[in-house]
Amino acid sequence: MDLLGSILKSMDKPPSINEKQKALMKKQREEFQKCQKARSHDVAEVANILAYSFGEEGVDRYIMIFKKEHAPSEDQLNTLRKGEEWNEEVAKRLKEERERKAKEESEYAKSRKRKENFVPNSYYKDKYQHLIGKEAALEAARKTEANSSYGCVPSENKKDQRSIEQTLADIRAKKRRLEMNNETNNCSDNSTK
Repeated sequence: MDLLGSILKSMDKPPSINEKQKALMKKQREEFQKCQKARSHDVAEVANILAYSFGEEGVDRYIMIFKKEHAPSEDQLNTLRKGEEWNEEVAKRLKEERERKAKEESEYAKSRKRKENFVPNSYYKDKYQHLIGKEAALEAARKTEANSSYGCVPSENKKDQRSIEQTLADIRAKKRRLEMNNETNNCSDNSTK
């Protein structure tokens, strides 16, 4: 047996940590990190500088501090929030995208104005007058009325005019009548046996 193996066997094993202790340590570490972030933001506010947090919570969260004279642009903040690196190429690409979108919007607005100002050469009803007719649609629209009966029973008879309380009282009375009829039938059946 070698010397290293004998030394390792003679050493005590590290104390084992159960799940409860692991959870407690993790909770304490998270609370410490939150406290540390809050302090960093407070110190930045007191020092009159800008502090922004980036990254995913619990994974790679970090705080970046900027002087007020060199405040980051919205594009720079958005890029850093996405987890990307900010450099001149990214700035150039975002500027080109913004210009392209503005150009597309202006073209869309121009084409929309053209569509709104469009006046057709002829009215389609005049063109298809021989198929549609001039007065037929207007007369049909005037004659249209709601169907007062649906099926064999007029729809007026299908509407319940009672209040909710009256309806509930009628249902209870009907149940009582049925129970009374059942009791009388049971009594008459018992007497005939």
